[in-house]
This record gives sequence, structure tokens and C-alpha cells, in this order.
Amino acid sequence: MADLKEAGGAGILGESPDGKITEYHGIINDPEMEGLTLYEKKAMLVNRELDSHGMGKYQWYIFFLCGMGYMIDLLYAQAFGLVEPALKQELGFSTADSGNIFSSFNAGLCAGAFVWGVLVDIIGRQYAFNLTVLIASVFGLCLGAPSNYNGILVLTAFVGFGVGGNIPIDTTITLEFLPQNRRFLLAMLSIFQPIGVVVSSGIAYGFVPKYACGVGGLDANGDLLKACSQVAAGQPCCDKASNMGWRYLLFTLGAICLCVFFLRFVVFRFQESPKYLLYRGKDAKAVEVLHNIAKFNGRQSTVTMQVFAALTDEDSSVGSGETGKAILGAGGKQLKSSFGEKIKIELQRYKLLFANAAMARLTVLIWITYMFDYWGFSIAGSLLPQILLTKNHEINVSTAETYRNYVIIYICGIPGVLLGALMYGVPLVGRQMGMIISSALMGISLFIFATINTEASNIGINIMEYFFQSMFNAILYGWTPEAYPAPIRGTACGVASFWGRLFSIVSPLIGTHLLAKSTNGPLYLAGAGVFVCTICIASMPRTYMGAKSY
Repeated sequence: MADLKEAGGAGILGESPDGKITEYHGIINDPEMEGLTLYEKKAMLVNRELDSHGMGKYQWYIFFLCGMGYMIDLLYAQAFGLVEPALKQELGFSTADSGNIFSSFNAGLCAGAFVWGVLVDIIGRQYAFNLTVLIASVFGLCLGAPSNYNGILVLTAFVGFGVGGNIPIDTTITLEFLPQNRRFLLAMLSIFQPIGVVVSSGIAYGFVPKYACGVGGLDANGDLLKACSQVAAGQPCCDKASNMGWRYLLFTLGAICLCVFFLRFVVFRFQESPKYLLYRGKDAKAVEVLHNIAKFNGRQSTVTMQVFAALTDEDSSVGSGETGKAILGAGGKQLKSSFGEKIKIELQRYKLLFANAAMARLTVLIWITYMFDYWGFSIAGSLLPQILLTKNHEINVSTAETYRNYVIIYICGIPGVLLGALMYGVPLVGRQMGMIISSALMGISLFIFATINTEASNIGINIMEYFFQSMFNAILYGWTPEAYPAPIRGTACGVASFWGRLFSIVSPLIGTHLLAKSTNGPLYLAGAGVFVCTICIASMPRTYMGAKSY
């Protein structure tokens, strides 16, 4: 059996003459473990074990299934912008009130990001991994049924609650199973977001213009048909039977979510994160999971409970077994802690967000970045389709052509994500400079779009905006979990997303009020918010860019 040194880590295990696994004495004196806490030492052994696997079959399954969570996020975020004109025409609400549907969705996302982000560190990755998609699929399948605006708003919020946990949970899970030298794949997860946008836009292109009120939603005089509640009885109006396109879109998206849940829960057997199990004191279960993953990948795990015992007995570990204190990662001793001690352990986890001045500065700047990133792209995502539709009507571009253009624009987010992942390995650029450049160019493109209006320029500038939006978010979402240790990782990502989602509730409301007065007003509002992100990223400490994850 090959030892871990041969598999890419320092000497940890070996074989005795009778073939049994024994500990190397080097585990005590390993210089890489100098100054680490007990939990961090165990996490390092897990990292070395997973590094020895490389990108095995299990890791690729995790990558693609978590990527589908990213896809679902943008399936719905894009869909509401695409169906809003048809909804407004049928139900008769005003342009100013149209912001309610985006705010309802974002309120659900906000609650979901916070609740699932915190729960994933408490109940574990396994339950959250499946429940978020199940909730989104159940309420998503119901979303096309109501014929009143309030019913749609309620269901939209519940869909958002399920979807909201996907990004913080999926990035956390992916990071904890990836080899350390494949962390650029965290940014690559975001490639599923433009895929989700393209899928949503493609389905909308097939359904919405074809099954709209009248011919393309127009009456015989070329004017938009009004809602039946706004015309006299017997007059032509936009009713449910003649406006099924947006419902077909939402039913289809709900069915896609259900398929993803089936793949996650039935087809694939997800193993709980070993690092979650370690900081919960469940060392034996963590070892069992590592052996199960190794078996799935056609390998044999070299991590045993004896290795963890050697670490526990080693008195250089901060909070080791000899201190008598129950700490994170203290194995059986942690499980036997009193209720009061367990509360202290939980509080100890949350203190990690502000463990020192540099970490406190990082946490606050990440929160502000998420706030204004979501501010910018929530306005862009919810209102750019409507703004583009309005501008195209001014230059006699049809609704069907506009929906076709959506697909062209959003497919260009895929190379944006690829470039963001590439930045991980580019000297002198990396994560920080990649985010600075992409956020600045995203903001510039929003300002430029406010000044032009031809079909070619509308497509070109929107491609530029979405390209750099995808690049920026790919790096940001991929890097955020890297900056925090596993005991607080889900919470850190969830709270950051919570602040972002909170701002995304307000921004569409302000944006739609501006849109009622000026087509270009929301563009300036979104662009200004994105430039705040640029300043925050430039102010972050470089120490946490690409550091080892525990």
C-alpha cells in the first residue's frame, strides 16, 4: 500500500512487516502542522487523502451535481425577468408594481441564503444538499397555476427560499471534496449559471412569444391587449387561455428542478463532508466516509482512527486532548461535552468570522462586496430584458427577435466563467486582480448601454456586460468559501449571500420606479453599485487570496 507521502502528502502512514497500517513518527514532527489547532491538523490529513485521489469519479459527480444547483439559481432569476411583460399584460398590474415579483423572489432567496447557510454548518451538508432542490421543485411546479398576482408572489417567495441556499451550500460542498490543486473548479461551477440563463431564455423563446395574447400579444390595431380586468365585458382582452406561454415556461423549470432532485437523492449517494464530521467530533464517521469515497474512486484510503489518536495525544496541538477542554475537532471528548460546553463550541465557531483584525476586515469587505454585487446584477437581471425589449420596440425589432437575442447575449457568459477560472493560475493576476478588472468592466458596460440604441450595439454591449458579470461572480463565489475554515464556511457564505440578497430585495423596487420615469435610470444605478465592489475588492488583504483551506 502506498503511503501518503508518495500520494502527494508528507509521511503519515506506513506498513508494518505484518501488513498492518502504522503511524509514522513523522506525524509528530511534521513542520506543516506546526502551530495548527487539533481540528486543522485533522483537516490537513483529510486534504492530503483527497489530494491523493486527484479528480476521481466521486469528485466529478459532486462537481456536476453542485453545478446543477448553480444552474437552478439562474434558471429562475432569468425567468422572472422574461415572463414579467406577459404577467403584467394578463394581470394588469403597473410597471411600478412589477418590482414586487423580483422582490418577492429575492426575499425568499435572502431567507434561504441565511437559513440554509447557517443550517449547513449545524445539520450537515447532506440534508441541505437535497432539501433545497426539493423545496424549489415542489413550489416551482405550482408556480404557473395561479391566476392572481398575490398567489404568484407567495409561491415565488417559497421557490426563492429553496433556491437561495444553493450557492453557499454547493460551493462549500465542492471545496470540501476537491483536491487542493483543483480549486479553480470552484470558479468553474459558475459556468452552470449562464447555462441556466441560456436554458431559461431558450425555453422562453419557444413558449412565450408563441403562446401570448393575440398575435405576439397585440390586438388588430397593433396595440397590446389589456388585462380582462381593465376592459369592458365582451371586449378583446388578455386572458389565461390565450397567454399560456409564461406558464409553460415555469412548469418546465419546475420539472427540471425535480429531475435534479432525483439525480441528487436517488441516483447518487452523497457522503457527508469529512470536515463537517471532524469539527462535530465524529472522527470515526469521517474515516468511514473517506474509505467510502476511496472505494467509489477505485482506491484504498490510508487514514485511520489511530492517526487521529496520534494527533489527539500530541501536546503541541492547540486545545489538544491533554488540555481537558472540549474544542472543535476533539473527537469523542467533544461528543461527551456538557450542554454548556457545546454552546461554547458553537460560539467559538462564529467568532472565527472576526478572529483577528485582518479576518474582521476581510469579512466586512466581503459583505459589502456581496451587497453591491447583488444590487448591480439584480437590477441588470430583472430589468435588462425589459429595457432591451423597450429599446428594441423603439427601433422596430420584434418580440421574437428580442427573445432570440437574449439567448445570444447570455451564452457569452460561458467564456466569461472560463476566463474567471483561468485567472486562478495567472501570475500577478489571480483572484483579486481578476475580480477588480471584471467588476470595473461590468460597471462600464452598464453605463455605455445607457447611451446607445441600435440592434447591433444593444446586443454587443449586453454581451460585454454579461461576460464580465459572469467572470466576476465566478471568481467571487469560488473564492469566498476558500477564505474561511470548514467550521464556519457554510455560515460565512450564507451570511454573505444573505446581505447580497437583502440588497437585491430593495434594488428592483428602486429600479422599477426609475424605469417608469427613465429607461436608462436603472442602468446608472446598477453600474454605480458595481463600482463599489471594485473598490472593496481592491481593499481586501491579499493574505486570504488562495490560502490553504481547512
